[in-house]
Amino acid sequence: MASADLDALLRATSSTYRSEEPPDVAFGRYDGAVGRLILAVTARGVVACSFDDEDVVYEQVSRQLGTFIGPDAARLDPVRRELDAYFSGRLRTFTTPVDLALASAFARTVLQKMMAVPYGTTTTYGEIAERIGRPRALRAVGNALAGNPVCVIVPCHRIVQSDGELGGYAGGVAAKQHLLTVESRSARR
Repeated sequence: MASADLDALLRATSSTYRSEEPPDVAFGRYDGAVGRLILAVTARGVVACSFDDEDVVYEQVSRQLGTFIGPDAARLDPVRRELDAYFSGRLRTFTTPVDLALASAFARTVLQKMMAVPYGTTTTYGEIAERIGRPRALRAVGNALAGNPVCVIVPCHRIVQSDGELGGYAGGVAAKQHLLTVESRSARR
């Protein structure tokens, strides 16, 4: 068996194997102001920043990307530093690229429109539906946002109901309120 074949076999079968090569997907945690976020970073950018359970995110990344997944501080730490700066009100725009590979084509369209919603402001499901040219697709927009694989960085927390109520959020309503409060305080400075 060739060395490359052995390395591939060990990577696929052993959760503790450490190769000379960095993982294709850097995977880890971030504990911050709104709780634990599970992070995954590909060569293209942040593919997951999720409130979901670590095992759920790992399975989704593994199933959809099917690559070598493991810790890699060189790729995770810049994201963690940006999240720290965001939560402290020092960062308004994330510079880390986003990789929406885990989202469907429709969800990518919705999430890209959400990325254009300015820091410290909110929009509604209807406004996003209008912006994507599907004014009656409110439920589909809501489903796309509920499945946002890159929470916080792709600011789905900036969407509210047309009556001004917060609506749901993957991290819970308290987390959504915290994110909006951080942004409104910082925006006033």
